Amino acid sequence: MADPYTTLGIARGASEQDIKSAYRKLAKELHPDRNKDNPKAAERFSQVTNAYDLLSDKDKRARFDRGEIDADGNPANPFAGMGGGFRPNGGGQRGFRAEDFQGFGTEDVDLGDIFEGLFGGRGGRGGGSPFGGGQQRRQPPQKGADIAYKLRVPFIDAATLKDQRITLADGKTIDLKLPKGVEDGTQMRLKGKGQHGPGGAGDGLVTIAIDKHKAYKREGDDVRLDLPITLDEAVNGGKVRVPTVDGPVMMTIKPGTNGGTVLRLKGKGFTRKNGTRGDQLVTLEIQLPGDLDELAKRLEGWKDESDPRAGLGV
Repeated sequence: MADPYTTLGIARGASEQDIKSAYRKLAKELHPDRNKDNPKAAERFSQVTNAYDLLSDKDKRARFDRGEIDADGNPANPFAGMGGGFRPNGGGQRGFRAEDFQGFGTEDVDLGDIFEGLFGGRGGRGGGSPFGGGQQRRQPPQKGADIAYKLRVPFIDAATLKDQRITLADGKTIDLKLPKGVEDGTQMRLKGKGQHGPGGAGDGLVTIAIDKHKAYKREGDDVRLDLPITLDEAVNGGKVRVPTVDGPVMMTIKPGTNGGTVLRLKGKGFTRKNGTRGDQLVTLEIQLPGDLDELAKRLEGWKDESDPRAGLGV
């Protein structure tokens, strides 16, 4: 597998946000749903996903940067940390000792197996292992390919983490539990739900797409709502019914409230990764009655002498 930084087109010192942004851009461009007739795009999408999986994991990324694992997450140097290293016999030099293999467990170590891996199963003489036997170690069978899915989630379901039903490639339907902190582009891995292979099934990779809502808008972990109120409610105050993602609640408006005032409903937003929730921010919009004749009659002879634009210098 190629270097994950190169795959995502980012520098080694990239921040977590840089990694996430690069992945989202490539995942959107290469997603199988948008490239149904382009198998190379599907392969590239899988590579981008694997690179993101490694670099988004702080521990794996650190181990990769130190050279401890390769781009597939496998140990990069099986001999790292061994004591003696290789020294050929003769000429006053010593060979391998049991102490050199501390950490492997000397009672279980098979020097023939180790050197078969080092020399590709070929010894210095006769084409066999230097410790006998000439059979080359076989690579473990590969797992099947991953399968990518795109799941559209209604806005309110995403905010309240309602379970979603998804149909897999094999025709089976499962209920998917949305993770805390879910957002547009969040990817979920379904172990063993990919294609079958000699080494077992691959995984299912589900990318979440959150639908827009006609009334609500997301702002970070908060939900915004513009709420119309009557002139009477603005002047005299009162209690009004307000929709939220959890259902309607009653909210108090103080007398003399201006249009554009923002009221906060605690804990009515999206769920964060730590389990707490954002808020709902309600912007009040004063709505005049459709028939202004009655209002004009009531205001006849009255004039507002205040200057609401005085603070603007005009």
